[in-house]
Amino acid sequence: MLSWRSHFSVRTLVGLWASVWTLPFIALSLLPFSIGAVQAQSAGQSGGAIQLRASQVEANSNSGVVTAIGNVRIDYPSRQIYATSAQAQYYSREQRIVLSGDVYVDQQGNTLQAETITYLIEEGRFVATPSSGEQVNAVYFLPEDPDPAPRVEPSNPTPLSIPTPPDELPAELGSIN
Repeated sequence: MLSWRSHFSVRTLVGLWASVWTLPFIALSLLPFSIGAVQAQSAGQSGGAIQLRASQVEANSNSGVVTAIGNVRIDYPSRQIYATSAQAQYYSREQRIVLSGDVYVDQQGNTLQAETITYLIEEGRFVATPSSGEQVNAVYFLPEDPDPAPRVEPSNPTPLSIPTPPDELPAELGSIN
């Protein structure tokens, strides 16, 4: 299990790196965690990197779960998804991310706020759950019709021709009165 705690600073790592010749290799192996970030490659529809930043990040190579705690920020540029939460867990095998604790998600201006939001990566779908007694807050912008059907103005219609009735009806029909 990889773990990086926020009590180590980048400045401390840089200072140690400069003073010990073998440390650059160790520092480079820890560098993604030194800024509290993990990049995970998604096998989803459009692919791309998912960047996870937090105060503390732990990755378990046995279970394939990455846990982020404290000031979590997720950036998924290829799908234009940006999210913040108190905690997040990325399940690489199931291709899902579970965000919890005052979660805010923005995708192309559409926003979602809830206590817990699960993002199913392969489906591109969010599932939001509010805390007890609360509601999920969602704001969606509906796209405008890019090419609405043109309105056809009627031209001057040709009047219907109504046949004129005969002066007299045939005798077999009988009289009108």
